[in-house]
Amino acid sequence: MFEVTAVQYEEAMTYLQNLTRFGMNFGLGRIKELLRRMGDPQEKLKVVHIGGTNGKGSTTAMVASVLTAAGYRTGTFTSPHLHAYTERYQIDGVQISRERVAALIDRLKPHLDAMVAQGFEHPTEFEVSTAMAFQYFYEEGVDFLILEVGLGGAIDSTNVVSRPLVTVITNVSMDHMDYLGRTIREIATVKAGIIKPGVPLVTACRGEALEVVARSCRNNGSPMVLVESSGGSGFKGCIPCRAVLWEAAGGGFEQGGQYLTVHGLRRTYRDLFIPLLGRHQVVNAAGAVAVVELLVEQGFSIPQEALYRGLAATCWPARLEVVMERPVVILDGAHNYDGARSLARALEDYFPGREVVLVIGMLGDKERSRVVAELAPRAREVVVTRPNSPRAGDWQRLAEEARKYVPRVHTMESVPGAVEYALSLARPDELVCITGSLYMVAEAREVLMAGRKNGVAAGAGMQG
Repeated sequence: MFEVTAVQYEEAMTYLQNLTRFGMNFGLGRIKELLRRMGDPQEKLKVVHIGGTNGKGSTTAMVASVLTAAGYRTGTFTSPHLHAYTERYQIDGVQISRERVAALIDRLKPHLDAMVAQGFEHPTEFEVSTAMAFQYFYEEGVDFLILEVGLGGAIDSTNVVSRPLVTVITNVSMDHMDYLGRTIREIATVKAGIIKPGVPLVTACRGEALEVVARSCRNNGSPMVLVESSGGSGFKGCIPCRAVLWEAAGGGFEQGGQYLTVHGLRRTYRDLFIPLLGRHQVVNAAGAVAVVELLVEQGFSIPQEALYRGLAATCWPARLEVVMERPVVILDGAHNYDGARSLARALEDYFPGREVVLVIGMLGDKERSRVVAELAPRAREVVVTRPNSPRAGDWQRLAEEARKYVPRVHTMESVPGAVEYALSLARPDELVCITGSLYMVAEAREVLMAGRKNGVAAGAGMQG
């Protein structure tokens, strides 16, 4: 029986992967038609919709962990995955089974075939994945679905939920410019498309992005909650807004996380702990607190104790994740410029003065030169590798950029080989930082986890 279901799952995944031939075909018409044929399951769910350039996955994980701690059956739909497609669909931290994935795809196939036969464009791979999510969480009767935007906002396939409980736009920076726009204002306008009439929005946006988001809230009659440091930004936007203020309270590598205080909408929460590193995660945590408080204002029971316990139990791997200690090895999916800035700042915060061996691999549509300029000057040596993706492009150009800042730059196409070589270069008191595309970081994590499971450091004993 296991062999049959394993085959069925592989066949289902092959079918799904073949849908990538339809590309990134934006628009909501196809998924709306598909969901209509399925009975519009998305309208039967209580949704928190989370978008933004960086931090939306971390915020999703935090909010979901708090709601689970409060006793609610909580679903999450996120993308991309690290190691297995089933990671995208979780209930209370438990991934969907392979059998269920195969069954859902089998049930969607007749709808997809009928759409094409009737003259509709074929839905894309992500549209089918999103439709599966709505159907799965509806069938499972979750109390909440914490829904991460795939790309952008306005025309992302998750944006078919007409009335979420709360929306979030974590921040806006330059990313996916080929699809979303060439300026912060253009990108923010696309991301603001998830703001719904009368639905409260939580955001930590700044500058032009905040102006765009605030204007959209005003036009939609949507209350806005601004997440900012306790010093405040003095924002005088076009609508009144409430603020949630945060203060970092210390912690770091040795503690496996950090503490913060949040002055929320309802009360002050002192010494909250999150098992995630980086100043940016403090902002994400404060945003998660704001979401929880807005849900409480809507009548949901979420005890303060659940907030503390849920944040402390948050799991979101490959984001400033320490996976080895001699040498220290950090994984971080810093796939754009703002992510690279946060990573560089974290290295200074937690490992000042420590020598770094940098392993990096990025997709061809990313701001490679700006990311390298942020990270390479901190490194003693750099190993450039190729992400396992058709979008890797001319991956070796990254090495040319790195050589502007570091004399010793190596190229190694194999990610496992690059990880092992970097470990052979690093001394026990140094730091190996592996970053870039999540595709690459995920493959590196598999190598390191396998080495840790076997009780030896990957690459131990290799010669440089």
